[in-house]
Amino acid sequence: MTRILGIDPGSQRTGVGIIDVDAAGKLTHVFHGALAVAGEASFPLRLKRIFDELNDIIAAHRPDECGIERVFMARNADSALKLGQARGAAICAVVSRGIAVHEYAATEVKQAVVGSGRGDKAQVQHMVGVLLGLKGPMQADAADALAIAVAHAHTRASLERVGIPRTAWRRRR
Repeated sequence: MTRILGIDPGSQRTGVGIIDVDAAGKLTHVFHGALAVAGEASFPLRLKRIFDELNDIIAAHRPDECGIERVFMARNADSALKLGQARGAAICAVVSRGIAVHEYAATEVKQAVVGSGRGDKAQVQHMVGVLLGLKGPMQADAADALAIAVAHAHTRASLERVGIPRTAWRRRR
């Protein structure tokens, strides 16, 4: 059994999802939630809260591996910088616990979960619910984090079957 932590980083809300995957590839929901950090007095305190709350979640659930969304180009430079810093705080929390971090583009996650890299948020939320047997609506950031964990589970299973490193099949630009 492998426990996978998925993280959808954000400077106001960071999604967190944890799943278990067995040797046969069966996925089981363990935990999901969103770290709402927008209420902090300063941006550095938001980053500290992301780091601290992820450390608490990691300590409680003890994941083996982590998938995190890769940074995309935001509409403005300030947003991109804040997102990158939130992502950095999350990565530091994971790496400080000795857990490997695997990065995924949003299109890779959507492809793995929905079957199309252009799927919308509603499709991702629906398919995460179907794949993990969850009923009812889910908070969007938490659903995205679970989708990242599912994408990592699918990717690692494919790589184990093929026997090549993930970097070998990525297109170079």
